[in-house]
Amino acid sequence: MCGIVGLFLKSAALEPQLGRLTARMLSEMSDRGPDSAGFAVYGQSPSAETKICMVANGAPVDWASAAEALARAIAAEVDAETVSDHAIFKTAGDGAAARKWLIDNVPGATVLSQGRAIEIFKGVGAPDAIAQRLDLAGHTGSHAIGHTRMATESAVTIAGSHPFSTGADTCLVHNGSLSNHNRLRERLERRGERFQTENDSEVAAAYLAWRTREGDSLKAALESALDELDGFYTFVVGTRDGFAVLRDPVACKPAVMAETDDWAAFGSEFRALAPLPGIEAARLWEPQPATVYAWSRAA
Repeated sequence: MCGIVGLFLKSAALEPQLGRLTARMLSEMSDRGPDSAGFAVYGQSPSAETKICMVANGAPVDWASAAEALARAIAAEVDAETVSDHAIFKTAGDGAAARKWLIDNVPGATVLSQGRAIEIFKGVGAPDAIAQRLDLAGHTGSHAIGHTRMATESAVTIAGSHPFSTGADTCLVHNGSLSNHNRLRERLERRGERFQTENDSEVAAAYLAWRTREGDSLKAALESALDELDGFYTFVVGTRDGFAVLRDPVACKPAVMAETDDWAAFGSEFRALAPLPGIEAARLWEPQPATVYAWSRAA
């Protein structure tokens, strides 16, 4: 079943509340996904450093040693910060090369994201407990997306949790199922994409990363997805500058959107939007099938 939320702040005055508001939205989706949860937070930073977020797969990871080895491998300084079982490595070195090296050389961890603005966190268990343990309410920033998972056809693992990200500052959460993801995975691997799970949502994230790397705008990449991704899905996508929503042509998964002068938001159900300030005056609508909705600070 699963639950999705997304919040894009138009007003910089609300940025200190981003994490708190997203946590409340995610909490409302707990019934739709009680097994695990994850979230991506975007904070606009003047620094040119790349942030690489990772999570231990089970046993503790020696993050300090991993950071030292990474620094030698990419010939650049690497600073490490830990948050529970997660680590955030920061470097001025090549972020894509660092992601590849970590995937190949730190088997006890999963690389969640890489980019200047994005931070991704995931956990197994009740969404409220995960949000509290990883201090979602304490995060500031411009926009965020989140996902609560009901593992109906697979084990409850961090590997199956959303969001997924394979490209710089781009991530995706997904409610639904893709039917052609194995064939598409093979195509993307030939184009240099690196996968860490068997999840179809990671393939969708990689497809968008590839299309944007080839020069597509996010809107164009999502429009191409309508032709190339078979199945039923609702995507909420985060980028450095904003976020977007797309439902498949059938649009069988529940979805509702709202917008005010201060924010735009998505929820699998209205109750996810109810805690937002000014919701009583917001424009509410159901996103139409096969239609891209996008917001950007760069627009």
